[in-house]
Amino acid sequence: MLTIVIRAIVIYIVILFLYRLMGKRQLGEMQPFELVLTLIIADLATIPMAEISVPVLHGIVPLLTLVVMHFIITLLSRWSTKFSNFVSGKPVIVIDPNGVDYKAIKNLNLSLDDIMESLRGEGYFKLEQVEYAIMETNGKISVLPKSNFAPVTNGDLKIKVQEGGVPINIVSEGKIIAENLKLAQLSRKDVDMMLDRAKIKRLKDCLVLAIDLSGEAYIQGYGEKYQTFKFKPLDGVKL
Repeated sequence: MLTIVIRAIVIYIVILFLYRLMGKRQLGEMQPFELVLTLIIADLATIPMAEISVPVLHGIVPLLTLVVMHFIITLLSRWSTKFSNFVSGKPVIVIDPNGVDYKAIKNLNLSLDDIMESLRGEGYFKLEQVEYAIMETNGKISVLPKSNFAPVTNGDLKIKVQEGGVPINIVSEGKIIAENLKLAQLSRKDVDMMLDRAKIKRLKDCLVLAIDLSGEAYIQGYGEKYQTFKFKPLDGVKL
């Protein structure tokens, strides 16, 4: 039994290392050849884990081989557009100003219901709201709405806003994140002031406290509704 546990740990560490080498992608963002590689790796990994008669090295070598293939295919895809189109396919316009391209969606083996579901996922419930819709190679849909249905931005309204930047998480689950507190150039006294303002009595009662560069604070206690308020701008802080 101990042998099986050790083999499982070794294979897990190897696979974790290999995926770190291959880079970060969510399953929904994988190209076809990456998804195939993931499925094969998952299948290969189970053999040396459970079969003691199979040397661990016989499981690791195929995994390394597949990763090398992954890098080769990735490089070839960068060098050759034709090879990239062959391996990953290419984006396809499924909706244009004339409406739904029925031939295109049939070539993709999709139905109109599939397209409508993807559009709803992007926030568009009517076909007439869409100027163009493109099915990407990773299976996601990109939508260019008609101008009448495009989201209004501050730039359109000519409203000047202060950039808030990425919020810095100061408190997480009742504990101060010391490095972030230092990064934000805040003190424990500042944290206590924000807790008092939110009427949270104790630090351990705070689920989350985050603040952006403009001084906009987001705070929530356990079992409470979140609150936002203006504290003080984090002048001189660089993220």
